[in-house]
Amino acid sequence: MSDAAAVLTRLRSASSLTVVCHDDPDPDSLASAIALESLARARGVDTVDILYGGTIVHQQNRAFVELFDVTPQRYSDAKLGANDIVAFVDHSVPGDHNPVPPEETIDIVIDHHPADGPIPADIVDVRESYGATATILAEYFRESATEPTPRIASALLFGIHRERLDFYRQPTDREYAVADYLHERSDPSRLRELYGVSFLPDSVDAFGDVIHNRVRWGSCLASCIGRLENRVALAQGADFLLNIDGVDTVLVCGIIREEIHLSGRTNRPDLDLGETLIELFADRGNVGGHDDMAGGQLPLTPVAGTAEEEAVLVDRVRDRIGREFLEAVSNT
Repeated sequence: MSDAAAVLTRLRSASSLTVVCHDDPDPDSLASAIALESLARARGVDTVDILYGGTIVHQQNRAFVELFDVTPQRYSDAKLGANDIVAFVDHSVPGDHNPVPPEETIDIVIDHHPADGPIPADIVDVRESYGATATILAEYFRESATEPTPRIASALLFGIHRERLDFYRQPTDREYAVADYLHERSDPSRLRELYGVSFLPDSVDAFGDVIHNRVRWGSCLASCIGRLENRVALAQGADFLLNIDGVDTVLVCGIIREEIHLSGRTNRPDLDLGETLIELFADRGNVGGHDDMAGGQLPLTPVAGTAEEEAVLVDRVRDRIGREFLEAVSNT
C-alpha cells in the first residue's frame, strides 16, 4: 500500500479529524491543511478542525486565509483531543515548531522537511526529496482520482509557488509536474489577488533596517537589527538580500521579546544551510531547516547579555552571531 493510500484509508475510518499546522503557518502549511480537509470530507469525515500555534501575520498568509476561506483555530490541548484522529501537515514532531505536547502520538504526518529524530506517528509520509508539502497533497488527489476544486487547486499551486519562491528556489521535477496538473484546475483571479497584497507598515520599517544594517564578506551577507514585532519581516529581508548581485548566502537576525530570531537563505549547491546553523548555534538555541532555507531562535540574554540601550544589544548580536556566521560560511 502506498503512503497516499494508507492516509486515505485511515481517513475513511474516522468521522472527525484535527489538522495541526506548524507555528506561524505559511501558504504551504495552510494549503496542505485545507487539501487534507477536502480529501477527508470526500471520504465521509464530517468534522474537520484546523489548528495552529504562533501567529498569522505575513500579509500573504493573512490574505490566503481570507481568500481561501480558511478557518484556522488557535491551538489548545482540549481541541487537539476532540476528534477521532490528528494529522500534522508541513511539520512532523510534537513540540517542534508546534505547541503539541512532546509525549503525544499523532495518527498521520505529511511533510517534506527532515526530522530531527523519530516521528511518533502511526502513518508517516515524509518526503525529503520534495520541494513542498503541497506537492505531496496534490499527488494524493492524482493518485486517488479525486478531482480538486478550483479553490483547492489554486491553494496548492500558490503554496508550491511560495515555498519554492515562484520556482526560483530549487524546485524539483515533481513541483513542475504537479504545477501543470494544478494550473488547469486553478482560479487565476484568486492567485492574482494573492500576489497583489501589500506589506504591513511595521514590516516595511524592519525591512528597511535589514537593508541598512547589512554587512558583506565576499558573497555572504549578514544583517542584524533591533527589536521588531513581526518576525516574517526577517524572512522577507533575507529573500530580498539574496537577490543582490554576487550574493549567494544571507543571514538576518532580529530581536523579538527575549529571543534572537534568525532567517537564512542560500543558493549555493555546496552548502547545507540548516546543518550550518545547527553546527554553529544548536548549543545556544533551536535552529535548523533546509539546505537552502533555515532559521531558528536563540535566547537573548545568554548571547547578548543585558543592556538598556538597544544599539548595544544589536552590536553584540552582530559580533556573536552575524560575524561568526560570516566567518564560517565565507571559509567553506
